[in-house]
Amino acid sequence: MNLRVTWVQPEDLVGHELRQAAEDGRDATALAARWRTAGGPAAPTTAGSSPTPRPDLRRLSEDLLTALAALPTPLTPDEPTTLPAIHATASGRRDGGGAPGLVRVSGWEPPPEAALGEGGVGEVHPLRARLHAAWLGRAAGCLLGKPVEKLPLHAIRALARAAGNWPLTTWFTERGVPPALLAAHPWNRRSAATSLAENIDGMPEDDDLNYPLLNLLLLQRYGRDFTTADVARLWLDELPAGRTFTAERVAYRNLLDGIEPPLTAVHRNPFREWIGALIRADVHGWTHPGDPHAAAAQAYRDASLSHTANGVYGAMFVAAALATAATGTADVHRSLAAGLAVVPPRSRLAVAVRFGIETARTTPDFDTVVDRLHAALGGYHWVHAVPNAALLAAALTHADGDFSRSICAAVSGGWDTDSNGATAGSLAGLLAGHPDRLPERWTGPLKNRLATSVPSFDGIGFDSLAALTHQEAVRP
Repeated sequence: MNLRVTWVQPEDLVGHELRQAAEDGRDATALAARWRTAGGPAAPTTAGSSPTPRPDLRRLSEDLLTALAALPTPLTPDEPTTLPAIHATASGRRDGGGAPGLVRVSGWEPPPEAALGEGGVGEVHPLRARLHAAWLGRAAGCLLGKPVEKLPLHAIRALARAAGNWPLTTWFTERGVPPALLAAHPWNRRSAATSLAENIDGMPEDDDLNYPLLNLLLLQRYGRDFTTADVARLWLDELPAGRTFTAERVAYRNLLDGIEPPLTAVHRNPFREWIGALIRADVHGWTHPGDPHAAAAQAYRDASLSHTANGVYGAMFVAAALATAATGTADVHRSLAAGLAVVPPRSRLAVAVRFGIETARTTPDFDTVVDRLHAALGGYHWVHAVPNAALLAAALTHADGDFSRSICAAVSGGWDTDSNGATAGSLAGLLAGHPDRLPERWTGPLKNRLATSVPSFDGIGFDSLAALTHQEAVRP
C-alpha cells in the first residue's frame, strides 16, 4: 500500500516550487524542462498531492528542489525577509529606518492601568466587548465560507444564485439548488455537513479558528516576548500534525527532521508565501490596540516559523490593521492604511492590496471588483497570500465597515473563502464594537460553542475566549 502524506512528499512539491519560482522571478527554465522530460506533473490545482502517485520521481524531485532553492531572485531588495530589512523599506518606520514605535490612532490613548480591567458590577470593559465581537465575527465569516472553499468563482455564484442568495446575504444552502448543479459543483466535502444553513449547530473545527486558539496559548505560556522557537515548541506540544496544511505542515515536518527556525520556513517549502501565516495573525492584533507596529512585529515572529516575504507580510498587514481597529476609534480605511504602513511598499502584496482598495473605491458593483481582481491576480494559486490579501482589502473597503457586507463580500470573491471571511469578520467585528451589534442571523447559529482539537478549548464559548484574550491584551 502506498501511503501519501499530502503537502510534504517531494514529488508533489516540485510543481508548486516551479510556480513559486515563476512568481518571484527566478529563472527555472532548465530545471522545469528536466521535470517535464521525466514526466513530472504540474502543481495540483486544489489538492495537496498530484492525482497519480509518482514515487519513481522522488530522487529527481529532491535534486530539483535543492537546485531551485539555490536560484537567486531579483525581487529580494523589494521583498526582504528579515525584520530589520522590512522595517527599512516600510513606510511606517521611524526616521532612520529602525524598528517602528507606537503610532497613535487619532482620538485614542491607552487607558490608565486601573481602567484596563473589568468595570463596575454588570459592566464589561469596551475592549473586551470588541474582542468578543471579533471572535464571533471571525467564526461567522469562516463558517460562511466553509462550504464553498476550493470552488471556482463561477461555481460559487451559480450555487448562490440558484438558492436566491445573490448578492450573497446569508448562509449557503442546497435547498432549492438543482441536483445537476450540485453534482457539477459539490460543496467542500469536509464542511457541507456542518456549514450549510440547514446543518449549522455551533462553530465546527477549522484551522482558521485553531490558530487563534494556539496563539492565545502562546501568549499565556510565553508572554509577548515569545520567540519563533517558542511557537515551534507550542506546535509540537499542542497542534496535531494532521491539522496542519501547506506551509505549516512543511514547517512541522522540518521540525521533526531537526531543522530549526527560520530554516523551517524555506527548506523544501513552496508554500512559504501562501495564506497560512495571515490566518494566524488575529490574536497579535487583538492584543495590541493602538500599537500596529508591535502587533506586526509579534506576527512576524510567529509567521517566520513557516513563511517568508509576502507570506510574512500578509500576517503583518492583518495584525497591524486589527490593532488599529481594536482601538474603537478608527474606521476600516484607517485600519487598512495602518496595515499597509508596516509592509514593504514595493512588495507584490502591498501593490496588490493597493490595487484591491483602489478598485473597490472606484467601482460601485462588487462583482465587477472581483472580476478585475481575478483578471489581474488569477495566475496565483488560490491559497497564495497576494491575491487573498487584495480581495480581503477590497471587500472591507467596499463594505465600508458594515459587518454583513464585509463577510459576504470577502466570501463571494472566491479564492480562500473561509480564511478571507474569517479575517473580514474579525476586523468588521472589532469595528462593530460589541457582540450585540452583530446581526443575530450570524451569531445565533454559533450557539456560543466552538469545536476544536486544540487541547482544553473544545466546546468553549466566545465570551470566554474574549475574556482570556482581554487578559493578554492588558497584561503588562
